[in-house]
Amino acid sequence: STTFVRTKVTLPDLKYDYAALEPAISGKIMELHHSKHHQTYVNSYNDAADKLSAASNTGDVVAQIALQPLINFHGGGHINHTLFWENLAPKNSGGGAPPSGELSKQIDSTFGSLEEVKKKFNTALAGIQGSGWAWLVKDTQTGGIGIKTYANQDPVVGQFKPLLGVDAWEHAYYLQYNNRKAEYFTAIWDVINWKAAEERFAKA
Repeated sequence: STTFVRTKVTLPDLKYDYAALEPAISGKIMELHHSKHHQTYVNSYNDAADKLSAASNTGDVVAQIALQPLINFHGGGHINHTLFWENLAPKNSGGGAPPSGELSKQIDSTFGSLEEVKKKFNTALAGIQGSGWAWLVKDTQTGGIGIKTYANQDPVVGQFKPLLGVDAWEHAYYLQYNNRKAEYFTAIWDVINWKAAEERFAKA
């Protein structure tokens, strides 16, 4: 029989201090978001994966199926937030600097301009009902890029590869922006790390 072996996921370190993204994102939000919210996804995923491993090893198909939503939610939360931290950079480390190279050309040919992609992206973010994410994605079948929204913590998998994501959950902005989430969606572009998106585009 096959034994399901797995390794634990861990909370990734940030490449910048919690306060380094101010004023776009407050240090307090970053600290809570990273050390509390993301840590919870890590812990909960590890717990669910342990149970899945046990269920797999005993051949308990019902338990394996029942655990899938938890694996998707908490595993997705870990994947999405890991990408999100890489999507951000302090202004003195290139945050907000426009993309270049092939991704820049693709943005211009698909959307017309960087400003236009930001507008469309923010419209997509504003249209999310409840909690979710907006992503700039690369379609691996066509090579083109587009904007997609995903509910809750659903990760970008399959045909599309995530290039750049923005968290539209209240925990990402409420402490600082309250109900003015549109202000958060505008401000975050000042600390977006397009270099990370360019690297993902090249690899996707």
